Amino acid sequence: MKTVMMADPVRYPRMTTEEIRASFLVDGLCEAGQIHVSYVDLDRTVLGFAAPVDAALTLPTYPELRAEYFLERRELGVLNTGGAGTVTVEGQSYDLNNLDVLYIGKGNKEVTFASTDTAAPAVFYLLSYPAHTTYPTALVKKEEANPTTLGSPETCNHRTIFKYIYLAGARSCQLVMGVTHLHAGSNWNTMPAHTHMRRSEVYMYFNVAEDARVFHMMGPADETRHIVMADKDVVVSPGWSIHAGVGTRAYSFCWGMGGENQDYADMDPAPLATLK
Repeated sequence: MKTVMMADPVRYPRMTTEEIRASFLVDGLCEAGQIHVSYVDLDRTVLGFAAPVDAALTLPTYPELRAEYFLERRELGVLNTGGAGTVTVEGQSYDLNNLDVLYIGKGNKEVTFASTDTAAPAVFYLLSYPAHTTYPTALVKKEEANPTTLGSPETCNHRTIFKYIYLAGARSCQLVMGVTHLHAGSNWNTMPAHTHMRRSEVYMYFNVAEDARVFHMMGPADETRHIVMADKDVVVSPGWSIHAGVGTRAYSFCWGMGGENQDYADMDPAPLATLK
């Protein structure tokens, strides 16, 4: 388990490109046949991928967690970004097709991941936060994820947002999780941008073509930087930073939040005129 230490807004303006990438970007976690995760000191976030192919993968615990098992004091959101697969929690199997999400509550000792077809394996994105109580495991199919379409082709941000784990959906302690899909011909996400000091946010970009990239914008509104990101790269956004991006073609991203509240609309706008 790699540990990622966030930089603060005082150090941030003086950071080089490589220093910004080392502090806020988490890449290289998706490997066929493996589970790889990173621990982020901000809100004690754990993120990663489980990519089973021929054999099932069991979610381990890690010395850094000081826990008997991974979910002893944590909750977990699982998004399938690949082919059909199965997640088994304490002997109960849940079938996840592409873009289905499974919420797994605190206290579940055994979690395994498997692919239905090795020729089209599942790729499970994992996002976990500490939990103070137990909520039941819940499967949310893409069709049940409350889609909302925003933006327009004229502003290059025509997109559909799917909410999975939130106050009106699968319940959790602090995890909020959903997916946004850009429509063909649109490039911008979350613009105009915003911050929310009460929660940190994690973006995992996927469905990014091999020859495409996403330019993720971050930082205070009056001193922005960008990180160039490829498919299945993850960026961590602290409460003082905006989070927005533009791609060289349409893409998708999973947004996840943890912190003080679960109010999806709790944000502080950063109007375009304030960005520098």
